[in-house]
Amino acid sequence: MQKYIGAIDQGTSSTRFIIFDHAGNIISQAAKEHRQIYPKPGWVEHDPLEILANTNEVIGAALARANLTAANLAAAGITNQRETTLLWDRLTGAPLCNALVWMDTRTDALVHHYTAEGGQDRFRAKTGLPLATYFSGLKLLWVLDNIPGARAKAETGEALFGTIDSWLAWNLTGGAQGGVHLTDVTNASRTMLMDINNCAWDEEMLRNFKIPVACLPEIKPSSTAYGTIKTAPLGGTMLAGILGDQQAALVGQTCFAPGEAKNTYGTGSFMLMNTGTAPVTSKAGLLTTLAYQFGNDKPSYALEGAIAITGALVQWLRDNLQLITAAADIEPLARSVADNGDVYIVPAFSGLYAPYWKDDARGVIAGLTRYATRAHLARAALESTAYQVRDVVEAMQEDSGIALASLKTDGGMVANELLMQFQSDILNVPVVRPKVSETTALGAAYAAGLAVGYWRHLDDLRANWGVDKTWTPAMDQSTRDHHYKSWKKAVQRSFGWVD
Repeated sequence: MQKYIGAIDQGTSSTRFIIFDHAGNIISQAAKEHRQIYPKPGWVEHDPLEILANTNEVIGAALARANLTAANLAAAGITNQRETTLLWDRLTGAPLCNALVWMDTRTDALVHHYTAEGGQDRFRAKTGLPLATYFSGLKLLWVLDNIPGARAKAETGEALFGTIDSWLAWNLTGGAQGGVHLTDVTNASRTMLMDINNCAWDEEMLRNFKIPVACLPEIKPSSTAYGTIKTAPLGGTMLAGILGDQQAALVGQTCFAPGEAKNTYGTGSFMLMNTGTAPVTSKAGLLTTLAYQFGNDKPSYALEGAIAITGALVQWLRDNLQLITAAADIEPLARSVADNGDVYIVPAFSGLYAPYWKDDARGVIAGLTRYATRAHLARAALESTAYQVRDVVEAMQEDSGIALASLKTDGGMVANELLMQFQSDILNVPVVRPKVSETTALGAAYAAGLAVGYWRHLDDLRANWGVDKTWTPAMDQSTRDHHYKSWKKAVQRSFGWVD
């Protein structure tokens, strides 16, 4: 019987299940969106039970489309939106509240409290991260302090904390009937609770954030046998890989050597550069994060530039402004004008992440005149993604001392050829789209497959990688300089909006 690898890709806006063959080709897939819940300005939630139901639904659909069953899979992996935080009852499996999504800003008062005591970077040496609303440790503290009964249950281990990988793994491997409570090093490195130097929960950070150790998952490598899935439709399959979504894309793009980098264009955009087996401290506003750990090998590290809002800006134009009816409509609309009409959109809906780390920033549209049309807004929205990526590239080059030779891209927005060309133009380097653009799911599949011997060596994975299309710069330097200077002016206008 021919065997395949399955990957659960649980993202910010949807859940998908993709089945890959040994060459890294997609055999079958299914996807389903889930609700975005906005109880208050700046608050973003997901329903964990909806995500779990969708996960099981898309697994069944993808298997059925290829006429496969769980017996056809050698293993399965999980990749997930990383910092989204939940707490659930160990005995019943019921969430104590909705999941707090990574872009939720309700912890801003906690960030200001801890920053006032020692600065935004007071925990960076240990955690690799600045104090920001982004990360899960303070989200968990908020839940413990604000959801009735949460702290008492967490202190006895009756309530379990996890990011979405932990929630899915626990439920898939038995839930209240013996499910395994674990996370991998990449997801743990986004909590601000793990010492990235030894990949263990840190007693000082737990004390600082008042987090009881009894509720925490066990930290495991990204590629190892975690346990057998007990629930249909994957019953009997070994769960063997877990990677946070951006690290999964790094693995899917086979960036295994120091200096190799990729950028994923999704709800937000995330650029990671492999820095090898030692963490590199950023002085330019980037995050130091775990890249992956395969089995008992030493963990590998990465520098990351995290951008909160890129694809989500297109969703906002569609859903809030009703400027377009479908996300794909933005490219022809943007192409209908020759340039942005000198309009710039800074989508600081929940502050700005790398390299600025400004929680008090909010979105602005700058440069409006009577000349501007909805087409100029569409073009400015796409271009804002490319400018934000250049901000990160410049910080990465400053930290690493390595000049970017080309940019490997993946994620949903790489289908937008206008954006890819503009990205190449504004960076002044080639932009490369791989044959398989679903590299996040592919990375989770690779992690699972390595753990069970489906792939034996990293060279097997490198051999699968191939180029679909390359864009090269076609913009003159003076135009590039004008656009980027105007962008930087617009960014400055977004600072300090929230008192």
